[in-house]
Amino acid sequence: MKKHFKTNHLIFSVAASVLISGCQSTPKEMAKEYYGTKNQFAQESVYFLMTDRFVDGDKNNNYPNQGGKHKTFDRPLISKDGSQSANVGYMGGDFKGIANNIDYITDMGFTALWITPIVDNPDMAFNGGEKIEFGGQFKDGGKTGYHGYWGVNFFKEDEHLVSADLNYQQLNKKLKQNGVKPILDIVLNHGSPSFTMKEDLPKYGEIYDKAGNLIADHQNIHPTKLDLNNPLHKFFHNKTDLVQLSNINEDNPAVLDYFVEAYLQWIDQGAEAFRIDTIRHMPHHLWKAFSDRIRAKHPNFFMFGESFEYEATKVAQHTLPKNGEVSVLDFPGQKLMTQVFENKESSYTEILDYLYLTHGPYHNPYDLMTFYDNHDMARMNADENGFIDANNWLMTSRGIPVVYYGSEIAFQAGLKEHFGNRNYYGQANIDKAPNSTVYKNLKRINLVRKNTPALQSGLQANIEFTKDTASFLRVLQLDGVEQMALVLLNKSGEDKTISIDKYLTNGKWQSQITNSSHIVENNMLEIKVPAHGVDVLVLNKTPENKALIAELDRLMLNK
Repeated sequence: MKKHFKTNHLIFSVAASVLISGCQSTPKEMAKEYYGTKNQFAQESVYFLMTDRFVDGDKNNNYPNQGGKHKTFDRPLISKDGSQSANVGYMGGDFKGIANNIDYITDMGFTALWITPIVDNPDMAFNGGEKIEFGGQFKDGGKTGYHGYWGVNFFKEDEHLVSADLNYQQLNKKLKQNGVKPILDIVLNHGSPSFTMKEDLPKYGEIYDKAGNLIADHQNIHPTKLDLNNPLHKFFHNKTDLVQLSNINEDNPAVLDYFVEAYLQWIDQGAEAFRIDTIRHMPHHLWKAFSDRIRAKHPNFFMFGESFEYEATKVAQHTLPKNGEVSVLDFPGQKLMTQVFENKESSYTEILDYLYLTHGPYHNPYDLMTFYDNHDMARMNADENGFIDANNWLMTSRGIPVVYYGSEIAFQAGLKEHFGNRNYYGQANIDKAPNSTVYKNLKRINLVRKNTPALQSGLQANIEFTKDTASFLRVLQLDGVEQMALVLLNKSGEDKTISIDKYLTNGKWQSQITNSSHIVENNMLEIKVPAHGVDVLVLNKTPENKALIAELDRLMLNK
């Protein structure tokens, strides 16, 4: 068995065992340990939002006149027929909009919040590059840094996010008071667009230190023409990477020093995990050095990266100890999830290939961040039932689930970035969301996961996957917790009776969905699961089924 993340060396809290009565036993009774991960972050489910696109809680930080002729607020992109729109300007979302709606996030069962980068971005729309239009891609002309990924001063909060009485540290305090762990999106790979400007606009291509001093400036020069003997150019590579974004030079020791100091500051202000943008665009040695220095100050600090790549062997490299032990967003999983849940004629058997429960390339597959869409791709193109089915799978299968804002109501389903993927959500959608069928079903299964340790950290032992149904066990036997959770999924439009004659231990299993009891005798069970439904049956007992014990031993040995 591979070693796990440093975070996996944490002792799984015995307190988790009280979440479901009867989970406890004494260590002497625990013949073996069965677990997918000891990483405490696996207990979380994550809500991901783009701060500017969530809720405008403070009109005073919108700056509608900022930028002059290169204005930054409300820059719509309209489809040719006028029926659709997107926006590449600021739209008003801020920390106060989040703080005012923490109960919305927690009511759905989420325990962690990932927000887009908070650092200072340019104060004008970019006037270089190719001009973006509705539906366009890989063009930055006319866009702003509303998303936060065009950092200029990585020590300073962007003025569009803070209020007079609410900064990042104060927001995090409110989140934690409500049981929500803050996850900060960070960038090291690039700064802002840095060349091809018609006129050299302030802040673009520039980087400032904690004291506000200019320490790097691209000076609107093409990367191949930078003078690496110029102190202001040494922060950058002399080659292009992503459109006109500055390409940060990780071989300059000052670069690592700068970003370590900056991101340690935000940890001190309450960040409890990092999502790392564009991780595959920088070499592994940089991430090893960065993670080591962060964890030297904050042991076991959890990080996960965005390696936009569908080949698991490539994505997995970031998770290895020699490369920094950084978890990743499970892009291979995202591809198969949308393949299954967008297509009503698909089969559950298609989803198995990304799990890598044994002999996989990942350091530990149970620590991966699982998701079906986000801000950099088309939202899942499914109807309400497709979203319900996807969420039922996401919250019960291996990994740490991430849900993108609006998916709880199938918001902008099927749309890419400049087609409306990142459109403003707003208070009106939040207020009506609890009436949504998708929302109700997501809340139900997310709360089941929150209260079932086996769904968070247990081994996954698959039983049977058919076209429309799936059944598997999640088993956790660790630090006083003895729990088996039987997951039954039905993605068809009609009720299905699922018969289980494999891996079950006799006893009274309790449904976490209907609160009904089911007696398993002779290691067999037959149960009806409603259309587009889920059931989770829990037995707080050590496994007794010999075939299951053999499978758990195999999973532990080879994960």
